[in-house]
Order: sequence, then C-alpha cells, then structure tokens
Amino acid sequence: MKKNELQYELDDILTILSSVDSKERMFEFLLDLMTEKEMLEFSRRFEVAKMLEDSISYSRIEKKTGMSSTTIARISKALNSDNFGYKNGINILSGL
Repeated sequence: MKKNELQYELDDILTILSSVDSKERMFEFLLDLMTEKEMLEFSRRFEVAKMLEDSISYSRIEKKTGMSSTTIARISKALNSDNFGYKNGINILSGL
C-alpha cells in the first residue's frame, strides 16, 4: 500500500491521536484499539529505536528487548529513512 493510501485509511485514527489531550485518555483509547500484545510490541519497537539512536549494539538490544535482529534491522532502516517518525518521537521525549 502506498504511503498516501495508508494515511487516508488511518485518517480518523490520526485525527484522534493528534487531538487527545491527556496521557490517560490516550491510554484508554489505545487500550480499546489494540490488544495488550500489540501495545507492548508498539512500545518495544520504540524502545529499540531509542537504543539504536544511542548506538547500542544489535546483540545487546536483542538481549534486552527480545526483538529479533530482523526487526531491529527494520527499525534501524526506518530510523535512518527520510520519514523521521522515530526521530521526531525521540526528539519530543528529549524535549520534555
């Protein structure tokens, strides 16, 4: 699926995510939207991105997170892409 098609499919979700005004309300929305396993996967992927940004080795990341080297490589590729999604998220956290 092309990026613009995916964005169109996610339009309502993106609107909600960008409008929620508290962590508690966001958590409640995500809790209804995803399974616990999906939420944990979501969180672990971002944790991997932060670790990669800190130049932590794949083997250390694998041991700490349980993520496969293939998933870590995929996250690394996204982290270094022109998309800046992970980097924007990391920058938001570092500015808090």
